[in-house]
Amino acid sequence: MIVVFDASTLVSASFRDDSIPGRAFLCAVDAPNTLLLSQEVEDEYRDVLFRPKFDRWVSIERRQRILDIITVSAATIEPTEIVRERIDPKDDKYLTLAAAGKADVIVSSDVHHLLSMHPWRGISILSPADFLALD
Repeated sequence: MIVVFDASTLVSASFRDDSIPGRAFLCAVDAPNTLLLSQEVEDEYRDVLFRPKFDRWVSIERRQRILDIITVSAATIEPTEIVRERIDPKDDKYLTLAAAGKADVIVSSDVHHLLSMHPWRGISILSPADFLALD
């Protein structure tokens, strides 16, 4: 499966490997699945993961390790067409990446925006638990 992960779910995954988001992340980066990445999404991951408000919950080293796993294992593409859905403009980068990379699924914890769009252009938008249930 070709997978796009949103930043909020990635932050949750960084807290614990054995959490549902943590297991979903490990599944997304493990063959036969392929995690997609664009520069814009990587920048968002970096910005969100290293916010000081998370320092008390998860070490900087662990967050860096998560980012390293992504940059080594993800398939990086640069979309040529920008998607503008306007439900939440901050989510357009994930939709753009999913469309450009022909993703099968976007994994998100965003109940109010992304998850409410399921399915979008034939791409499933699933919670981490629902993504894990696919395997």
